[in-house]
Amino acid sequence: MQLVPETQKIPENTPITEKIILDVGGMKCAGCVKAVERQLSQNPNLKNICVNLATEVAVVEAEVGTVDAQALAQTLTATGFPTQLRTANSQSDQKRLDPEVRQHQEMQEALRQLIIAFVLLLFSGIGHFGNHLPILNNIWFHCGLATVALLIPGLPIIKDGWLGWRRGAPNMNTLVSLGTLTAYTASLIALLFPQMGWECFFDEPVMMLGFILLGRTLEKQARSKAASAFRELLALQPQIAKLIINPDSQKYIAGANVIEIPAEQVKVGEWLQVLPGDKIPVDGEVKYGQTTVDESMLTGEAVPVIKQPGDHVAAGTINQSGAIAIQATRTGNDTTLAQIVALVEAAQTRKAPVQKLADTVAGYFTYFVLTASLLTFVFWYFWGTHIWPEVNISTTTMEMLSHGVHQQVATIDKIDNSGILISLKLAIAVMVVACPCALGLATPTAILVGTGIGAEQGLLIKGGDVLEKVHKLNTIVFDKTGTLTTGKPQITDYLLFTDIEKSALLQLAAAVESGTYHPLATAINQAATTQNLSIPNAEQFHTEPGMGVSAVVDHKTILLGNREWLNWHGITISDTAQAQIETLAAAGKTVINIAIEDTLVGVIAVSDTLRTEAKTTVEQLQNMGLRVMLLSGDRAEAANAIAQQLGLEQTNVIAGIPPAKKASTIQYLQTSANTTPSIIAMVGDGINDAPALSQADVGIALHSGTDVAMETAEIILMRDSLSDVVAAIQLSRATFGKIRQNLFWAFAYNTIGIPLAAGVLLPNFNFVLSPSSAAALMAFSSVSVVTNSVLLRSFTHQH
Repeated sequence: MQLVPETQKIPENTPITEKIILDVGGMKCAGCVKAVERQLSQNPNLKNICVNLATEVAVVEAEVGTVDAQALAQTLTATGFPTQLRTANSQSDQKRLDPEVRQHQEMQEALRQLIIAFVLLLFSGIGHFGNHLPILNNIWFHCGLATVALLIPGLPIIKDGWLGWRRGAPNMNTLVSLGTLTAYTASLIALLFPQMGWECFFDEPVMMLGFILLGRTLEKQARSKAASAFRELLALQPQIAKLIINPDSQKYIAGANVIEIPAEQVKVGEWLQVLPGDKIPVDGEVKYGQTTVDESMLTGEAVPVIKQPGDHVAAGTINQSGAIAIQATRTGNDTTLAQIVALVEAAQTRKAPVQKLADTVAGYFTYFVLTASLLTFVFWYFWGTHIWPEVNISTTTMEMLSHGVHQQVATIDKIDNSGILISLKLAIAVMVVACPCALGLATPTAILVGTGIGAEQGLLIKGGDVLEKVHKLNTIVFDKTGTLTTGKPQITDYLLFTDIEKSALLQLAAAVESGTYHPLATAINQAATTQNLSIPNAEQFHTEPGMGVSAVVDHKTILLGNREWLNWHGITISDTAQAQIETLAAAGKTVINIAIEDTLVGVIAVSDTLRTEAKTTVEQLQNMGLRVMLLSGDRAEAANAIAQQLGLEQTNVIAGIPPAKKASTIQYLQTSANTTPSIIAMVGDGINDAPALSQADVGIALHSGTDVAMETAEIILMRDSLSDVVAAIQLSRATFGKIRQNLFWAFAYNTIGIPLAAGVLLPNFNFVLSPSSAAALMAFSSVSVVTNSVLLRSFTHQH
């Protein structure tokens, strides 16, 4: 299977583009994503730019030779986002192959910072209770705790916040830094100038940083779980291969004839030894031995597959029972596994259109929050405290006031405290409660989990945009031959209209079909081989897709095809012959007319059986509220016979459509004014399906299909099972459902949280969020979004 498009002939004036993949560090929220996109967009040669927060990857597209990729990485690094260029040879890219090392280091650092913040928070809390240790009640001690909190666990946040401000792209760390520094500075002024009558609240910076670091640590763990399926996919890539030095010696299993080499160094054509328990290092063909292979990591199919000489094996699958020798057919980045990894990673960078609103909001979110914070301060300082003079955010005991301790509730108090303190705390709360992270993580984390577990189950979904289109689907169109049917037709009937014998008719048909590759041609050639018939030479082959073929055999023109093909060549079919042909077609058989020169001499009828799971699949799709249709190049009688077996009405059957017109048929269904416009998924497997797969809103290709069909399709079913069409749609719907839930929560949280922090309920209900409470809520918001995405891992489908 070829998942990455092969090199094709390109028109002379068409520019050749390349994709550049950058690993971007330092992105903390959606604002950072927007800043990276803005920086990259300054390069006029870049065509498409996509930045993913969850995977920390930027993918850009440009014409070959117009962009210096290293310069792009250096520019992003200089602006505060440490960036590395993804090397072309992913096999040797340690950062990509072993991301767990980097993630483990990041998690260890986050835990260290969290432990320090927790210890500081503990000492700060103990200071509020009892007088056993006077130093713990000392205001200078609390000042020291806040100072240490800012200089150790808070320093990376402050630095990053300052960098964001300096590069004109303030982010979440900018908001947190401003909030904590403002609270610390106000408390320090209150401590150094007690005559001002301000309240010290040194515990606020400590608590804010503690809650934020706790939230980020939990978020990292959740994101790690979200990426676990993709990491497991990466881990499948074999590192070692056992090269057979001299295949001609026939000592395929002898140790002396075998050396170990890195799997990435294997070349096409080389022979490799694979022992029981070994991972198969490359795609190859079994040349010696027999075994069973566990392919569950690629297809989701738990039952091992028997492999014999001539069978193909895939890299990353596990040899179970016997020693075999294989010949490499695809290596390095061309293996099925490497292409699946590339496809899944590319899918994680394709955004769902519904994310565009979140991206737009995120780009200006920090500016909005800073403005809201400033307006909150101005309102409460100049108007709020004068309109409601009885409102004050204060503590309830003089002991707490003497130590600068702030109780995290709003109370009505007659203490004549300065209005600036109320205004300042509310402004800080607004800065800290806002969460651009939740907006930025809503879509990519759900896509990360959904595409990862899809790959585990043999369902390859190519991106967030595909998920959104699947959610809107109302029609599924199945190609008949090779999709609903097994694609292995067999000859069932012969009709002879002259004195020609059946064997001679089959010989002529096999000779003409020897120049084509089609399931019907295979059926005819296999029948001729089974009967040990000699096949005469043919020349001057001509094929008209969906109609028929012709060739010259023994100086005579032989035509094979449908009625339209014969009519096109001026050959008439008698009424008697037509009646017999229609009887065969009504039984669901495909009729192949055979003519010599201008005379119809006979007919071969071929029948293709339905897949065992076809009827169940159709019923499940109908139960999901989808219209199921059948598209076929066969005559209406044959197509209707298949539809009847599937329980489809004739109104859902489109027959007699040649391959060249399948795409236009799909387009008609999408736009027809006579019917309700449909959002269509096309399910196919052959090269003739590729245009229709491309035209459909969602193309779904079976693994047994051709490379071209799979390149065109947006969902690929690795197991070659129609039941996976249902599974893929269910997974897509579940994933998109998580995206919508996440976006709703992210917008709702910020829509409700910011007004609460600004004190909208303070006058009437005496309720307000303190800065530390706001920080705790903000941390919870990000964690909840990622955790909700991780819940997708519970998705299962019974094959």
